[in-house]
Amino acid sequence: MANKLKVLLVEDEKMLSSMYATKFTKEGYDLSAAYDGEEGLAKAKSLKPDIILLDIIMPKIDGFVVLKALKEDPELKKIPVILLTNLGQDEDIKKGKELGACDYFIKANHTPAEVVEKVQSVFEK
Repeated sequence: MANKLKVLLVEDEKMLSSMYATKFTKEGYDLSAAYDGEEGLAKAKSLKPDIILLDIIMPKIDGFVVLKALKEDPELKKIPVILLTNLGQDEDIKKGKELGACDYFIKANHTPAEVVEKVQSVFEK
């Protein structure tokens, strides 16, 4: 990839975050991390990433609020957002999709490699 795709990972669990960072970097992505919703929104605005991986349960601002803010921002609304969470309830998935998430991953059910594959598939469309 001549032009590395920029991935923004908004995840408050540092261990998970570094695990994803390692995998994405190894696969040739330019990954930036944010550790709470507020930082995630700020980085989305400054970096204009190609895709955002967004946790829902986070300090300061939760992922649903961040997702809503991203989709209301004319400069950021076209960025695909994949929710990466442990909330697996149908209503949470439905809410995420209604707010504009392009996909929804339950962290416990997917390896970082599967998440990387999903991100790749978003760009192959």
